[in-house]
Amino acid sequence: MKFEEFTEKTVLVTGAASGIGQAQAKAFLENGANVFAFDINEGGLSKLQQEYPLQFAYTIGSVSVKNDVAHVVKEACKVFGKIDILLNTAGVLDGFAKTLDTDEALWDKIMDTNIKGTYFMTNEILPHMIARKSGIIVNMASIAGLVAGGGGAAYTASKHAIIGYTKQLDMDYCREGIRANAIAPGAIQTPMNQADFAGDGKMAKWVAEETPAGRWAQPSEVASLTLYLSSSAADYIHGTVVPIDGGWTAK
Repeated sequence: MKFEEFTEKTVLVTGAASGIGQAQAKAFLENGANVFAFDINEGGLSKLQQEYPLQFAYTIGSVSVKNDVAHVVKEACKVFGKIDILLNTAGVLDGFAKTLDTDEALWDKIMDTNIKGTYFMTNEILPHMIARKSGIIVNMASIAGLVAGGGGAAYTASKHAIIGYTKQLDMDYCREGIRANAIAPGAIQTPMNQADFAGDGKMAKWVAEETPAGRWAQPSEVASLTLYLSSSAADYIHGTVVPIDGGWTAK
């Protein structure tokens, strides 16, 4: 999928060291964008910098730490001059823990990363976008934000919060040139889901069988949807949650 309009645009991606975030970074780089990545792990970020030395830069830190967030935005603006698109992709799972199996530490870890991190990143970048009367934000929700069963108590609560936050964000700022939407992935084969494929892969096979499409998706498929939602072709799509789940929520 090619979008010439991303040339000269700058994209900030959180959680870009692996999985969906890394696929998003690659997709925008391949479409000519400048990409500034942010992750708590270095992972494959240095490799991307070698492949795209003029288009790609990154810093290491946590979306849940306000000072780290302020630093990454400052660095991104220093390197590329502006931020046109924010992809709030960083997130953590909770091991499908039920509420009685979720202690305060786990609850705080999930909420701090998944929802507070999105809030921190958005509030740090939003003033820059409003000043330019232009900005696109794509938040990473999940089918767990739409139905039960996609995660444990904390994860499901956090992804429901992402969807509500996205809708309110767009409503509050769409007249100021901001467009915010969310993506709700289902079964995507990423390092976060590696445990499902362990051993004989029984869990992964069950998930594929329960998915109407009959398979897991690849991170690149979510990245392609992100390209579309960030493009001018999607200019009238506001405050929406787009499932990419192989039909899971249609059951």
